[in-house]
Amino acid sequence: MPGREYEKAIELAADQHGYLTTAQALELGISRDTLRKMAKRGALERVSWGVYRVPTFPLSPLGQYMEACLWPAGPVGVISHQSALAIRDLSDVNPSKVHITLPRGFRVRRKVPGHLSIHHADLSDEEIGSEEGILTTTVRRTIEDCFRAHLGPALLRQAIEDGRRLGYLRSEEARELERLVLP
Repeated sequence: MPGREYEKAIELAADQHGYLTTAQALELGISRDTLRKMAKRGALERVSWGVYRVPTFPLSPLGQYMEACLWPAGPVGVISHQSALAIRDLSDVNPSKVHITLPRGFRVRRKVPGHLSIHHADLSDEEIGSEEGILTTTVRRTIEDCFRAHLGPALLRQAIEDGRRLGYLRSEEARELERLVLP
């Protein structure tokens, strides 16, 4: 029979596509030692420094994004750039890495996993949205970031059109973006 700590971990992970962090566990009263024991028994799977996954949860197509958001072990990362387009299925973009944005002042003091691309910006609350419980930059901010990162005009045009069609962008907002980012 699972213990109270495991039940707390399950409850938290249920809202995060099966993932939780050491810091979150500590806030719930689960000690580092208990986390290590759960991982050793296979009740948790350590996926990166400070991030665990509950293996009884089915793998989610969005799991990689949640893992990326939780990885920084400080502020929560925000899915951005091409990854924020991909998570919303805007355009045919297929990024090879998961892009996350962290606050400008936050410096990662450990090796960045090869599947992540880190960006730094101080995002306002108006520039942060959510897709299925995962923090992402808003569609407008995403398209602007992709333009600054030199994403091709065909993909930018498609992202704007898809954003308008799917209701992420108002017509006026889409026209403003077209003037800003398209040649």
